[in-house]
Amino acid sequence: MPKAGLSETRLLRLSKVLQDYVDRGEIAGAVAAVHRKGKEAYADAIGWQDKEARIPVRRDTIFRIMSMTKPITAAAALLLAEEGKIRLHDPVDAWLPELSGRVVLRDPNGRLDDVVPASRPITLHDLLTSRIGIGWEDHPLQSEMMKLLPAPLAKPLGEQHAEEHLDPDSWMKRLSELPLLYQPGTRFLYHIAHEVLGVLIARVSGQTLDAFYRERIFEPLGMNDTSFALPPEKRGRLSVAYAPKAEGGLIELDRPESTAWAEAPIFPSGGAGLLSTADDYRRFGRMLLGYGEVDGVRMLSRKSVEAMITDHLAPEQRAQPFFDETDYDGSMMWTNKGYGYGVSVRTKQIGIGPGIGSFFWPGALGTTWIADPREELMATLMIQLRGAQLPKNSLIAYDFWTMLYQAIID
Repeated sequence: MPKAGLSETRLLRLSKVLQDYVDRGEIAGAVAAVHRKGKEAYADAIGWQDKEARIPVRRDTIFRIMSMTKPITAAAALLLAEEGKIRLHDPVDAWLPELSGRVVLRDPNGRLDDVVPASRPITLHDLLTSRIGIGWEDHPLQSEMMKLLPAPLAKPLGEQHAEEHLDPDSWMKRLSELPLLYQPGTRFLYHIAHEVLGVLIARVSGQTLDAFYRERIFEPLGMNDTSFALPPEKRGRLSVAYAPKAEGGLIELDRPESTAWAEAPIFPSGGAGLLSTADDYRRFGRMLLGYGEVDGVRMLSRKSVEAMITDHLAPEQRAQPFFDETDYDGSMMWTNKGYGYGVSVRTKQIGIGPGIGSFFWPGALGTTWIADPREELMATLMIQLRGAQLPKNSLIAYDFWTMLYQAIID
């Protein structure tokens, strides 16, 4: 029988595919949930929260959502813009003096002392679109970028030399010592902009990032299990994080009893610091799907969400590689999608998958989601495997999208 225009029989194929991944030992467990046309259409929990201890994954299992934090950070910044506390195209120098008077490498692969003045200040719009001129990419400063990974992100991402002791002010000072690689607004470079955005939100709002998110986003939306730190009473619900072994199987990266997420972070990471559940994140995604409103709670205006899910990359920026990442049809990263504010936006449908206008952004430890306005669909997939959403490591994202979209029958 169809439910919200989805075939229940066909959705069971998603459960079968996820179970096969567990049975082959490629993932430990998975929680998937699908919401369409105002109704829950599917939810399943398959495999293990802790494979070694044989603790089953549950619908309320907590995952390290990593870069799925970025859309939440973008939404938080838009809240401040809506209140007139900061404008999208204003320079951020007044709140982030560390970013004023920037210099830019004459050649991004050249000498670090061969610099020119920045052509203009960095704006909030630059931060939201990851075009501040510095960030992750294949360039001479990449090792310095990775050192700026705050705790608790560094260890599960395999970064052994991170300066994890830095508070937000010290972190900004450290960033200010580095030149930009590109002029502001000219090149998409990953991650660092959203860390800066988190600092900006705290300074503009006058609150800690944790308090602002809790009061303005999590509590209004009922996201009761989303936070930067794990309370003791929830530790038994945290999944074990894994990475794939080269010879097959899984190796542990982070366990509940020793996790660094048990402590409030010195630097709350606006780029990748949050914990959440499939249902909590679905609430956030449904808010965006509803253009700022979910279940009678309005968080953002329709126009803010429209700006958030618009592709802001220029054609020449989409032509630039994003590390060695490709889409699941083998095309370059930005061939069939662009970037809005904290989310990737599909500009062309590829096969049996997300349609034009759908948007998402995954996490480095395996979590992902999709919101598709045309289909009135929001879906989450939570797994605990580093790199699982990268096509070079696994086809699980491709299989998730295929099994999700092949179930649409209306």
